[in-house]
Amino acid sequence: MPSSRPAVAGPAASLLVLPPDAQALSAAARAYNLQLTRIDKLKSQLAELDTLGQLHRQELHGAVHPLRRRLEQGQRELALALDGFLLGKELSRGQAEVARAVLCRLTRALVDAGGPVGEAMRELHDRHSPRTLAELRQAEADALRTRLESVLGERLDDEGQDLTAEQLLRAGMARLRRSQEEAQDKKREAAQARRERKKPGAALRQTGQLDADTLLRRLFRQLASALHPDRETDPQARLHKTALMSEANAAYEKRDLVTLLQIQSRAELSDPAAVHKLSDERLASLTLLLKAQVAELERERAGRQTALADEFDLPQGQSPNANTLLQNRIDQVRALEAELAGIEDDLGQLGNGVRAKRWLNAQRDAVRRER
Repeated sequence: MPSSRPAVAGPAASLLVLPPDAQALSAAARAYNLQLTRIDKLKSQLAELDTLGQLHRQELHGAVHPLRRRLEQGQRELALALDGFLLGKELSRGQAEVARAVLCRLTRALVDAGGPVGEAMRELHDRHSPRTLAELRQAEADALRTRLESVLGERLDDEGQDLTAEQLLRAGMARLRRSQEEAQDKKREAAQARRERKKPGAALRQTGQLDADTLLRRLFRQLASALHPDRETDPQARLHKTALMSEANAAYEKRDLVTLLQIQSRAELSDPAAVHKLSDERLASLTLLLKAQVAELERERAGRQTALADEFDLPQGQSPNANTLLQNRIDQVRALEAELAGIEDDLGQLGNGVRAKRWLNAQRDAVRRER
């Protein structure tokens, strides 16, 4: 006979109901074990996403950061070279106009990147631009706010802060995602409510939910009573209980039944074999709590995937994993290397007066397209 025990090796494995002596598990026990398996898998996936994000940040810093520093240095040299030409008299009016436009674009990029040269580049920009960088940014932010509020159909609540265009875009996209998620949640809840009303035994399941809530509260109160640090005289034991109580508070707030049961076991407040003796009715109540925890962990996983995709600018619809993040890093390195090669070629052109004028003439069409 095949084993009825799920293949779980995670933290929740100790909470599984084991088959008694080669007998098959009941349906309630199998359902309970299944949710424990899902919870362990989801928690493992969340930990993997955290590790993946940290590793990618480190790899990006090592591969991309040096290239960006070189690129910024090249952009700074190019901006200063154009400033030198503008201070002279050898450029035509059209060439000077192109030189100012390119200089302002370069200095703005350097200010946006931050770093020690940012303030000097801001001054250089404002010296050659009819509008200061602060004025340009405010105008962009105002225009973007108007567009976002028109799309959202409501005002962006920024608590009176003067947000940059980038901050406004992030705030607007976050609000749009929240609106979409809220609408989807309402649809799911309405659909689930309709299904529940049509199914027999809806009142019984409601009773089961009440029993599950009672079990959760009872378990937490037991832990709170046993782990109250003020009742402990030994300093080391008090510290241990304080840490466990802090974990229990956080777990209860999230309705994390698994963590509460694990704390109970770690604090030696329960019989390790007690879970194997639970009735099917009690297991069914616990399973309701575990299902709710699974749903919350699934939402957390989706949110973390979205946050990583946004942070690393992954293409729309692409999930963060080892392959997509590796490709993201390769693409960034290639783009920076190509841009750096272009800047180095531009600096070579500006090293000679005749070539510099030809270079400015060649830039005229690109400047016009930007406008």
